[in-house]
Amino acid sequence: MASNESWEKIFEDYDIISHDFDKEPFHLSSSQIKKSCQDFKKVAQKEVRILCKQDSRSDRPDIFIENDLFLLPVKNGYYVIVKGEGYVDIADISTPLKTYSSKLDFKLETSEVGDSEMQHLDFAYASSLIRTFMNDESLVLTIRGRKYTPEFSFNVGNQLIKTKSVQTEVDAGFEGRKNVVLIEAKNSKTTNTIIRQLFYPYKQWKLRTHKDVFLLFFEKRKDIFYIWQFGFTDENNYNSIKLIKSDRYLIDGPNA
Repeated sequence: MASNESWEKIFEDYDIISHDFDKEPFHLSSSQIKKSCQDFKKVAQKEVRILCKQDSRSDRPDIFIENDLFLLPVKNGYYVIVKGEGYVDIADISTPLKTYSSKLDFKLETSEVGDSEMQHLDFAYASSLIRTFMNDESLVLTIRGRKYTPEFSFNVGNQLIKTKSVQTEVDAGFEGRKNVVLIEAKNSKTTNTIIRQLFYPYKQWKLRTHKDVFLLFFEKRKDIFYIWQFGFTDENNYNSIKLIKSDRYLIDGPNA
């Protein structure tokens, strides 16, 4: 969780609590954060990257939670504090478990070494589970690692937010003949996640390709693979996110 003490100091130094969030977001720079927190001793209390990592509702400091606020990057080294709902629920999948027959006819020995979300995602792709879930046999891995967004704007409620050159990182991106599929993967049971992790890459690739862009949230829990597909009903509305479909699978095959 981001440091409560640090954020209370930041709010006090810049009188953020008096800001009219119904009118506009509050703009904050990394240099301002560093200045406010320079006298703290612990790294977690003064490191901007750690203080601004608020990937779930509970990761937010108390002053954000109490005032219905969340944080968004808008440029390298610049942020906005926004009033409203910044997160989306990752609902538990209660539909019957599906047994999926891997398309592999040999065992992947290296996939059994380690326990990272990237490794589990790679195994699901190698088994053709991602292609099957998306009903697109043409998908191939083309996107991975950090990239920077082009300039774009969007709405949170009635507020217009402009962003440029924000770093994004998807765990994997696949391109097919007609579609691009972006995946955010986790390695633990997630109950909610910040919409930004799906929305920023979505906007980024909508501007980079003429193909349809789809979003998946992926988890492996024990031996079960969980996949959620999300979309936006309005590509310029941060809060227009909706769950399209979800399923959970047990992969049967050489690695079973």
